[in-house]
Order: sequence, then C-alpha cells, then structure tokens
Amino acid sequence: MNAKVLKTLEYQKIIDRLTEMAGSVLGKEKCKNLLPSSDLEEIRTMQEETSLALSLLYQKGSVSFSGIFDVRGSLKRLEVGSILSPRELLRICRLLEVCNRVKAYSRKENPESEPTALDVMFNALQPLTPLANEIRRCIPSEEEISDDASPALKSIRRSMKQMNDKVHAQLTSMVNGSSRTYLQDAVVTMRNGRYCLPVKAEYRGQVPGMIHDQSSTGSTLFVEPMAVIKLNNELRELELKEEKEIEVILANLSSQSAEYLDAIESDLTLLTKLDFIFARAQLSKSYNGSEPVFNQNGVINIKKGRHPLLDARAVVPIDIRLGKDFDLLIITGPNTGGKTVSLKTVGLFTLMGQAGLHIPAFDKSELAVFENVFADIGDEQSIEQSLSTFSAHMTNIVSILKEADERSLVLFDELGAGTDPTEGAALAISILSSLHHRGIRAMATTHYSELKVYALSTPGVENGCCEFNVETLRPTYRLLIGIPGKSNAFAISSKLGLSDDIIEEAKAQLSQQDEDFETLISDLETSRVTIEREQEEINRYKEEIGALKKRLEQKQENLNNSREKILREANEQAHAILREAKEYADTTIKNFNKFGKEGIDSRAMEQERSRLREKMNSVEKNLSVQKERKPSKVLQPKDLHLGDSVKVLSMNLKGTVSSLPNQKGDLFVQMGILRSQVNIKDLELIADVETSSPGQRRTNTSKIKMSKSASVGMEINLLGKTVDEALAELDKYLDDAYLSHMPSVRVVHGKGTGALRKAVHNYLRRQKHVDSYRLGEFGEGDAGVTIVTFK
Repeated sequence: MNAKVLKTLEYQKIIDRLTEMAGSVLGKEKCKNLLPSSDLEEIRTMQEETSLALSLLYQKGSVSFSGIFDVRGSLKRLEVGSILSPRELLRICRLLEVCNRVKAYSRKENPESEPTALDVMFNALQPLTPLANEIRRCIPSEEEISDDASPALKSIRRSMKQMNDKVHAQLTSMVNGSSRTYLQDAVVTMRNGRYCLPVKAEYRGQVPGMIHDQSSTGSTLFVEPMAVIKLNNELRELELKEEKEIEVILANLSSQSAEYLDAIESDLTLLTKLDFIFARAQLSKSYNGSEPVFNQNGVINIKKGRHPLLDARAVVPIDIRLGKDFDLLIITGPNTGGKTVSLKTVGLFTLMGQAGLHIPAFDKSELAVFENVFADIGDEQSIEQSLSTFSAHMTNIVSILKEADERSLVLFDELGAGTDPTEGAALAISILSSLHHRGIRAMATTHYSELKVYALSTPGVENGCCEFNVETLRPTYRLLIGIPGKSNAFAISSKLGLSDDIIEEAKAQLSQQDEDFETLISDLETSRVTIEREQEEINRYKEEIGALKKRLEQKQENLNNSREKILREANEQAHAILREAKEYADTTIKNFNKFGKEGIDSRAMEQERSRLREKMNSVEKNLSVQKERKPSKVLQPKDLHLGDSVKVLSMNLKGTVSSLPNQKGDLFVQMGILRSQVNIKDLELIADVETSSPGQRRTNTSKIKMSKSASVGMEINLLGKTVDEALAELDKYLDDAYLSHMPSVRVVHGKGTGALRKAVHNYLRRQKHVDSYRLGEFGEGDAGVTIVTFK
C-alpha cells in the first residue's frame, strides 16, 4: 500500500485513535505499525479476532493490559546467567500478574463449547503464579527487599536494629550529658554513613574522636566520638552482610525465573497480541463498528457507512455500491455537499478493513481486497516545484495510471478541474474511459455535465449525486446512486437574492441541449423524491399491516387459549358440583334414616331439610350457568316420545322425557329427583343401553323414576291430623311439589279452633323456598284453605 494514500485518506488519524486504546507500550507499538494487508486469509483472521474480542467486551466489559513491560532485555540477561535487579524482577512479576488477570477474564461459563481463536491464545497463557508470588513476597517495591525474603536477612536486620539502638543511646547520652556545651546543636547526624555529633570548632579537643566533615564556615566539625567508633564499625560490617544476602536472594529469584524463560517470553508475546486485538475491539466499540465481508471480486457494498473521523451525532450515513453492476461511479452535486466525504469514506473503509479494523457501517457490508489504493484528493499545488493546481493533479494522475491495475481502487476528486472546462471535461472522460476499459474500480467527483452524459451512455458506468435541498440551501449529505446531480447554481443564486433578470439572461446563455439536459435532471429528481416519499409511505403501511396482523394472530391465540381454559374449568366445575351434590344427597338420606330410627323431633329434621333445599338450589343455579353446547343434530317435536332418554346439554345431565313439547318447543325432563323445563334445542337424543359388559354395573341415573314427585297433586288435605303429623306430611308434600316445579299448591287445614292453621302459617313463614301464602278466597275454601306460592 503506497504511503501517500495513507496520508491523503487520513489513515494515520485512525491509527492514533487505535494507539490510545492499547494498554501496554508493546501493544501501542504494534498499533502504530499497523498497515493494511492484501492477504485475504490474514484479513479474515484479524477481522475474526476483532469480532471475538468485541463480543467479550460487550459480555464481560473491558480488561486491563497495563503492567506489561518489555522484559526481553532482562530475559536475554537471564539466558547468560546474569542476576536481575529488583526493578527487572518486579517487571517480570507484573507481567505474570497481568497474565493471571487476563486468564481469569477469559474463563467461559460453558467450558465444553467450541474454542475460538482467542480461546487458543488464552489457554496458552501461563501465569506462573508460584514464581510471581515468590517475587512479590521478597520484593514489595523497587527500593525495598522484604525482611522475610530469607531467615539470614531477617537476622542481619535484627542485629542492625539493635546496633543502631546502641549507637543512638550512646550518642544521646553524650548530647544530653557533659558534652552538651561543646555541641553546635543537640542532634545526632550522619556523615559518610557513620553517626556523628556537630562539635564547635573551638572545642575540638574536648570531644575525642574522628572528624568526618565540617560546615562551610568551618565553625562546626562533624566528629564521630571514640565511644561509638567500634559500634559504627560493627554496624558497617552488618550492612555489608545485608548487601551480600540481598545479592544471594536476587540470584535465587533470577535462577527461578530463568527456569521459565520460554513461558515468560511466550506470555509476553501473547499478551502483547491480545492487547493489540482488544485495542481494535475497543476502537470498534467507540464508533459502533461491524465486521465487513471481504471478497476478491472487486465488489463494494457499504450499508449506512459513517466516516469515522466525523462527529457521530452529525454525520449522515451513506450507502455506496461499486463493482457489481458497474465498476465506475461518477458523483456530481454542489460544493460542500458530501462528494469528497463519500470518496474518502470508501477509501478509508478499504484501508481500515484490510488492516483488520471494523468499519462504522451496518452488518454484512461488503468490501473488496485491493492490492493498492490510489487517491487524488485535495489541492496538490506546489510552489517549490513550480506546479499549478492542474499540473500537480495531472502529475499525480499520470503516476496513478501507470501503477494502477485491475486489483486497484482509484479515487479522483474534481477530475479535470483547474483548466478550461471543455478541455478538462474531455480529458476527464478520456482518463475514466481508460480505467474503465482496463477493469479498474474507480470513483470520481465532478461538476461537468459531459461526465454525466458519459455515465448515462456508457455501460458499466453509473451516475451518483449528493442530495441538495434548494429550499434550505443546505446539502442533505445523502448519496443517491443512479441519479445524476444538478448544480442548482441558478436556484441557489435566486435564493441568495440575485436579480431575476440576471438569472434569466444567464439561462439564455445555455444551449438548448444543455437546458434540456438540466431540465431532464430536474424532472428525474422530482420523480425520485415523489417515488421515495411514496415508497416510505408504502413501507409504513406494510409495517402497520404487519403489526396489526401480528396483534390479530396474538389475539386469536389468546382467545383460543382462553376458550379451552374456560371449557376445561367449566367441565371440572360441573363435575365437582355434581360430585358434591351426590355426596350431600347421600349424607342427607343417611341422616333422614337416622332421624327416623332415633325419633329425632321435627324441628331438627326441618333444619336438615332446609339445608338440603339450599344446597339443591345452589347446585341447580351453578349447573344452569354452564356453557351451552349445540346438539350434533337439531331435534324435531316428532322425534320425541314419552320416556325417551335424552341429554340436557346445558346441564350435562341425562334424563327421560316426561311431557311432549309445546308450540315453543318447551317440555319437562325428569333427571333423577330433578324435574326441569327445557327447550327442545337444548336436548340430544341418546340410545338406551339395555345390556352392559361383564363385570360392569348398570347405573343409569336417568332411569330412576320418582313416582311420588312425578304424581304430586295440586293440594294436600291435613284434616283430622295432629299438628306434628300434619307438619311432617306438609313438609314432604311441599318438597315434592317444589321439585316438580309447581307454581302454587292448596293446603286444606280446616277452620276448627284455628290451631292447625296457625301452625301451618308459622311453618310456611320459615320456608325459604316459599314466596308467599294466603287464605283462600270465596270459592277457594275460604279460611279453611291456604294458597302457597313457590319462588
């Protein structure tokens, strides 16, 4: 890749950003040296590594590579048996600590999953934790060796401390004793590594000892008293022993490190590479990049690409195609409309992608692998070389035409500008034709109408334009492929206040052909805007229809689920009600039998019967609200006969026909002890089962006939009975009449003394299934009869 295009397309600015993302010096060095590659396999490998690292960044967050030092020099010294300094050993320790941190970061939740390219690198890391811990234990910092580094060092330092204390005690006694008057200051100081006292020069003979130094004025002598010379000598010997022991410790640590030379060198290489890969991933994350799909067919298809050096909040994404239907794209439009940015975006994306970097565009954007990228962009004027703008551009273009081939991408900005428009346009067409015939992928920006016509009339060449809003006098920066751009000079000038007369005169200077061409472009632009608006509206309607369809399907699914749930719950509830009613009835019958045997009084029996009536009412009410089912075959009145077995669908009960349907289709059906009026539409005819299989017991409850309840009369005669007998018989009669759905009955109790009538009325007052009662009127039996009406 030629160096000039890297500068022209500002590739180095991307590299500078990448370098900031690296955490180590070696990682930053790799970032600075990153250049685009033309090897497809290498490019795909680097892109895959960047994508895997980016995925980890989103899943686990970032990992720090700070602490990786270049220890290659130290490793070379270890090879020849040298002893490393504490600083060098600590750098090896920090390298291993970073290795351990990265290794922990790489642990997967599912260890059995297929290993990726990054997993292979992570698995190859060797943290050498024992060695790192040993170095950290012995060397807390670059200026300090720990007392616990060895027992000998600890013993030496303990002796040094004791000796120091002795020297200080001796000197302190002299400072605070008789020698105080001979001292310049009451302090203990150190000169040449030995403890001294500041003695006044005039009292030199009063403090015997060795003079080590004097003040600048000569008034103070720093004397080591004779009393501490021996102690200081012993202290110095201990210091020499300490240095020798530290050297032994460093030699031991160096020897241990030398055993892992290959592992440490491998860790350094792997961590540097991982730092480089994660720096690329961090850069991709910063501009929301994606991995491009590479091909060797020269096809470029960038979807919603954003120039990475522009403000992400202001940049307008563009779609660019090249190399499939056409290999030469000519972009026209007004200045500052985004033509040059489009050129630079394609060129920079190509360089970034081939360097293993993600591009700020939608997923599955396509890029081609080019051996070289050439760009003639910007003002190439050179005063030193006496070149005009046109000459400088042409010099560059000549060089490009010599070096470019079918594996090259060529970018021209304002091709043919800087000279006579007619000649410049002809020259530009000739240059582009040469590239086109040689099969070289190229993009060019221009203002020349001749190039627009050339693109329209030449196969494999396509027009493009940068959209401009005449109303606001601002470019929209959208790149439209397939439509030639219009200069809009007249419209812009008019908006800016140029006189209409001048504009009309300028239009008159145009040839009819030029005017027709501009009008055609204007009509095309108007049609494009209309079609685009209609397409957006169609897409919006499609989205709304899709959303409505989805909601309708969801609603239908919910209805189906709800219906099945309701039916299931209803069946379960009906079965539970019937089971409960049966159990309650069985219990009640047992109680009645018990009452009869034990002679329980009528009041207790009355309470038990009241509870039974309430329970039966509740059962009937619950059964009546079950979901109605339609019979498989609609019955006709002629299909039914007295005694036929039928099924009442709304109650899910079987019974027998006890009356024929009336004109409305209503009839009475006997279902066990329950006799109910139903409509013929709610019935289903069932066949009588005369026989059953062996071992099975026939229990068809619909065949049970309650003869008494079926033949209940309209009145009961209580004359001649005692109150207890009458009430017991009345209670049984009212139950049968109520279950037979009679609206009202007559109770004959006679006039007499009125005691029986009063007992009957008191009894009726307590019955919940009795709606009202009254004495008979004239012709009904007068006061000797009570008319009872049921609820």
